[in-house]
Amino acid sequence: MDQRAASDQIVKPEILNRIALRHRLLSRMTLGFVAGALTVLTFPPFSLLLLVPVAYSALFVGLRDLSFGRAFLVGWAFGLGQFGFGISWIAESFYVEDRRFGTMAIPAVTGLSAGLAIFPAIAAALFAEITRRGAMGSLLACLAFATSWTVAEWLRGHVLTGFPWNLAGYALLDYAALRQTAAWVGSYGLSFLTVFVAVLPGAAVMASGRQRLTVSLMALAGIAAIWAVGTLHLQSDTQQPPGVDLRIVQGNIPQGEKWAPENREATFARYLELSTWPGDFDVLLWPETAFPGFLDEDTEARARIAAALQDGRVLLTGVPDRVPSEDGTRYFNTVQAFDETGRILTGYAKHHLVPFGEYVPFRGWLPIERLTAGLGDFTPGPGPRTLALPGLPLVAVAICYEIIFPGHVVDDLFRPDWVFNATNDAWFGTSIGPEQHLASARIRAVEEGLPVIRAANTGISAVIDANGEIVARLDTGETGIIDASLPSARPPTLYASFGDWMLLALILASWSWALTANATAHYRRMRKTVMQRSG
Repeated sequence: MDQRAASDQIVKPEILNRIALRHRLLSRMTLGFVAGALTVLTFPPFSLLLLVPVAYSALFVGLRDLSFGRAFLVGWAFGLGQFGFGISWIAESFYVEDRRFGTMAIPAVTGLSAGLAIFPAIAAALFAEITRRGAMGSLLACLAFATSWTVAEWLRGHVLTGFPWNLAGYALLDYAALRQTAAWVGSYGLSFLTVFVAVLPGAAVMASGRQRLTVSLMALAGIAAIWAVGTLHLQSDTQQPPGVDLRIVQGNIPQGEKWAPENREATFARYLELSTWPGDFDVLLWPETAFPGFLDEDTEARARIAAALQDGRVLLTGVPDRVPSEDGTRYFNTVQAFDETGRILTGYAKHHLVPFGEYVPFRGWLPIERLTAGLGDFTPGPGPRTLALPGLPLVAVAICYEIIFPGHVVDDLFRPDWVFNATNDAWFGTSIGPEQHLASARIRAVEEGLPVIRAANTGISAVIDANGEIVARLDTGETGIIDASLPSARPPTLYASFGDWMLLALILASWSWALTANATAHYRRMRKTVMQRSG
């Protein structure tokens, strides 16, 4: 009996310890999920800046003393909260044809959110491994977290064609001076700075004494530096306005009606009517697939367009295209330019297609239908291209989804003067999706130093200047036009010139500075100790 009692005394503490560890992990995963959900409120249209340090500091503190595997789970819970709420609007697209795809909405969004949550999980696990391998001061720990987070975001923007949606730096977008740093280091660099400053309060909470004060002052200095750099950028000179007048047409055609054969004439007539409202313009802009058919094959439709284009005006419109080939007909999602005679001047084919929306990956193995109507999968175009139109500034085209990719919108060899973003956000109704999509277009304007002009079927057409400021807009559900002058461009930004090499330079410079400061402080402590002993 005595031996059995002794054995029970040994086993019970082990069981209790395991229960305590599981309870602590579950608590931290819950904290991570809530913190991840809070990040949604930091992005447009909410842009609650005070929640940025709350969310990321909560994750930073919650990862302390965790193993690689447990940190991965906490980071995954954070990502599940972030994406589960942040991209819930994707479900709207499944209900456009609810009889065919409605039952897939919740499983699809849940599965996608769970998959995307792997990237915050990678960041958390990487941070835990870095800090486990060596003792770090508060500053180095914050840099390790920001670096890990940025690496994971960069991977999310590139792996399996990428999905760089709601990057951490977009929390600064609605604050004019704060977003300008993207002109130097791009969106990923802006995320690095945002997350680094955001976790400093968490590090201050975990620190003590003089170190707490140092970390707190570092957070204030970081905010001040980002604001100062942005203010300086806003005050710098831009190029002269090009003197070009634009007309953006937002037809506001419900997605469920757009491709119905009986609605084709009404859709086309609406765009023609809005295009001919009184007013002067040089360039007429219609959104993605504004014409529900193959316009280059429709002589009558092009003649009606020509009647609306007078005095050398040009139309840029989204339109599907098809080309015969040896392997059968190939379909493209394009923007085509037409002159006042109805002649096609030039065109651009979308190169970054939406998986399951414009093509089905691994079609030979996945028995899944596309969400969008059409005769076949779209074929990607060759890549970013600058279009030359007679008498007009050079223009780059980004169709819908393409505008979300940092550094992949503009042809590096032939820099344009502006970017035309033709899109169709009718898929997502009145959700926060169109606002988040607009946010990507605004940050591209800052990165490239170029105005971005959006024409949407509905939600949200806009004129965005080279500083990311919205000059004019038409909201979701509105039918109408925007008449505006084309804003001026800036000289090429550092990010436009060097791309994500600027991110690498920022990270290396930050670590070099921090390690030097850490080594200097350590040397001073050692010297003081030696002098005290010798004295």
